Amino acid sequence: MIQRLMEAYWPDWNGSTVDGPTGWNNTTCFIHRVRENRRSVMRMYNTHRDKGKIQFELAVLNSLQQMPLSFRIPVPIISTSGDHVVQLSDGSDRYACLFAYIEGVRPEADSIQSVLSFGEKTGELVNALAVCSVGMDPVYPPYYELLQSYPLCSEAFVLDFCQRPPQPLSDLRDALLILEEAYVDICGRLDSLKKLPQQLVHGDLNFSNLLVDAEESSKVVALLDFEFCTRDVRAMEPAVVISGFLGSEFERELIKRFCEGFACRVRLSSEEITAIPFLMRLRMVDVFLHFMSRYIEGTDDVNVLREQVGSLAAGCKRLEHSHEWMDDMLNQYLM
Repeated sequence: MIQRLMEAYWPDWNGSTVDGPTGWNNTTCFIHRVRENRRSVMRMYNTHRDKGKIQFELAVLNSLQQMPLSFRIPVPIISTSGDHVVQLSDGSDRYACLFAYIEGVRPEADSIQSVLSFGEKTGELVNALAVCSVGMDPVYPPYYELLQSYPLCSEAFVLDFCQRPPQPLSDLRDALLILEEAYVDICGRLDSLKKLPQQLVHGDLNFSNLLVDAEESSKVVALLDFEFCTRDVRAMEPAVVISGFLGSEFERELIKRFCEGFACRVRLSSEEITAIPFLMRLRMVDVFLHFMSRYIEGTDDVNVLREQVGSLAAGCKRLEHSHEWMDDMLNQYLM
């Protein structure tokens, strides 16, 4: 299959491939073209068959390429057909794109060394996306349209699922009730978010979606994976990142340094800062519904959902217990 994909870009392709990181939503493969000693990255989209979603992502990347960014972003390579998107030949109707290789390494989990730079680059990206000219409407809905985003997870279904979980999840009822409480709270307050400043946001920034300098791990050199970029509340960008730090052994230091770096580029209003803990909770509920949908569709087995339920419930509890110092820190560094 990889051979056929590569021939869509270079009919005389001759080279080698190495499997790259595989996430929940896509699979990557590192490509080495012998003739030109050229490296690239093939990305296969696993969770949808919607070419429009990829085209919007590529339009955002194209617009960002015109801006003087201090970090690199993915650069798509055009195929022989003149398109950037190629359909797989395995009968799955999935799509793939080829991107230029970016030098760098993924930071270690909970990398304190890189998080200040991560904050700076996130703030820089926020400013760039604010003036990004795409010429297309976003395909993915904003986080605050949660109730319309997961058609398999109606409100009645979610409540029943949490209160009377299926047998493979029955031992996780306490964790599911925590997520149910968060879900009910979120659903009752979504409209209030529409009043906050909005713009294009990446929407999924975390340590797995960035690269640091191999020789200088404190320096972020690239931000990756713009698949879920959409128009949303601006404060959602730092909220997503910070929510990923909860539960870490170094969570306070990670959040402090990220906020210091982010504030070098962007200052938020008091209303935005007040909303961040709520946006973090919204992110967790959204991830819960995402994996619940995958379980219902049969994309994942029950063990994936079990892992997510435990992790997300723990995150909700941690956020509740961290509310006081979190508010103080956000106001101190982001105002």
